Order: sequence, then structure tokens, then C-alpha cells
Amino acid sequence: MATVVSEGGASTGLILARGFNRELDQLKAFLRTWMEQSHREVRPLLDWQFLGRSKYFRPVTVFACHTAMSDEPVDEATIRAAAAIEMVHNVSLIVDDILDRSRFRRGVLTLHCRFGHLPALMASGYITADAYELVDWNPFAVRRLSELFRRLAVAETLQWRLRRQPLGLEDWRIIAGEDTGSMFEACACMGTGDEKLRHFGRLLGMLYHGCDDVGDVKGAVALGGGGEEDLRDGILTLPAAIAIQDTETALIFRSPTREGLTVLLERMEESLPAAERYLDAIAAEAEAEATRVAKHPEGLISLVRNTRRLSS
Repeated sequence: MATVVSEGGASTGLILARGFNRELDQLKAFLRTWMEQSHREVRPLLDWQFLGRSKYFRPVTVFACHTAMSDEPVDEATIRAAAAIEMVHNVSLIVDDILDRSRFRRGVLTLHCRFGHLPALMASGYITADAYELVDWNPFAVRRLSELFRRLAVAETLQWRLRRQPLGLEDWRIIAGEDTGSMFEACACMGTGDEKLRHFGRLLGMLYHGCDDVGDVKGAVALGGGGEEDLRDGILTLPAAIAIQDTETALIFRSPTREGLTVLLERMEESLPAAERYLDAIAAEAEAEATRVAKHPEGLISLVRNTRRLSS
């Protein structure tokens, strides 16, 4: 499970370009009210998990998809949908941090390190229940959340089962499309209230996933080690899928020694130019899909280009 890259440049750039400051203020106020009304036993955990740490990339995607297809402003129903997506995202972060044994996220102690494993897991269940309650009046939104949870569960299980197997780019594309792609498909569908931008959302999620993969390797190289979780667990990242096309590298990937992990990281660094070109191709697919489908594609194209910068 990949470490999340910094989102500041991408989300901030889109907000300034498309004027989503008002909508994000409404979203933050909505989440604050939700936390204030939560049970006193879990409120400290919710405060810790939600306050002041997110750049709200996924809600911005909800808003961008809404404005790409509609002339109407973002309404309360869309704010609630974006809040539900942000809540599901945080559920996934809590579980990822526990499984990755991560002590910090964005420089802050992870929820399970601050409060313990059981409270963190129970908080994730509490958040899930409230995310459904936010959209319980909207059968379409309920179905999209259900689909998202199912696909995230399948994607993580698949990714774990396939660890250390020397697979290829098409396999990575399937994993990325089901893991991060499913989240951004949900953002697109919740923003528009239909399926018209679903494929765009999938491509955007794959792009985000791949930029995250590349950013992890760049960070690991800069620090002289690390990218630790994916490298340690043998997860099929985009640089790994390219590097293991070489037979010798594939053998190391299957059963690495301590020295082999160092070699593997070097081979993944060598694969970065090819990975960047692959991401350029996905970005071009996403822009073409936005142009083909959206009534107002400019904001979606801006979102794609800002997302593409995440690996730099």
C-alpha cells in the first residue's frame, strides 16, 4: 500500500483555477459539525483523523466533475456526497496505516499509534456508518458507496495475493484501476449523479496511483532507501512493473535478499523515465475522455494536468 504523496500543488491549483474555495469552506464546516455531533467516545479520534491534515483532493474532484457537466452551482447534496467520499477515503487511510505499520502520515502520528489499534478500527467503522447515513436519501449514492467499498476490498486482497509475482503493465493497470481508480470513479459519479464521467474518473485514479508510485521511488532514492512498504511487501507498483520486464530483476523481485532490495530500488529508479512516459499516455487518455464527454471540460483538463505534476 503506497504512501500518499503531497497533494498541495494539485488541489490548490485547481481550486484557484475553478473557484472552489467556497465549496471547500462549506465542506469543512459540514465535517466540523458532524464531528461536534459525534459520540463523545469517538470524537477525539475523529478530530485527530480529520482536522487540518487533508488537501481534499477527492472532494475537489467531486466538485470539478459536477461543474463539468452542469451549469448549476454545487449544492448541499453535492457537499454531502463529497463529505461521504472524504470519509470513505479516511477509512481507507486508517486501515492502510495499520497494515503498513506506519507511525506517521503527513508528519502526524497515525490514528492507531495515537489511540491504539482497536479504537482506530472502531473509529473506521463509525465513520463508515455515518458516511452511508449522509446519503441515505439517495439510492444512487448509496449504491456507489457500496460498490466502492466492495472494489477497495477486492483490490487490496488482489494486490496482496499478487505480491512478489513478476507481472506486467496490464496487471498494474488492472490493480490501479480497481484500487485508486474505483475511488475516483465514485468521485465522478457522485459529482454528476450519473455514470457519464465514470471512465474519466477511472483514468484520473490510475494517473494518481501511478504518480504516487513514481513519487515513492523518487523519495526513496533521495533518502537513500525506503519506499519501504511497497518494496518490502513486493507490491506491483508502476516502476516495478516496468523494471521486472528484465528477467534478472524479476528473479530479485520474487525473492529479494537485503542486498537484492537495494538492487531492486536501483532498477526501479532506472525505470522512472519509462514510467513517466506511461503516465503521460494515461493523462492524454484522461484529457481526451474529458473533452469527449464533458459539457465544460476545462476544469477536468486542469485537474488531470495538476495530478500529473504529483510525481515531479
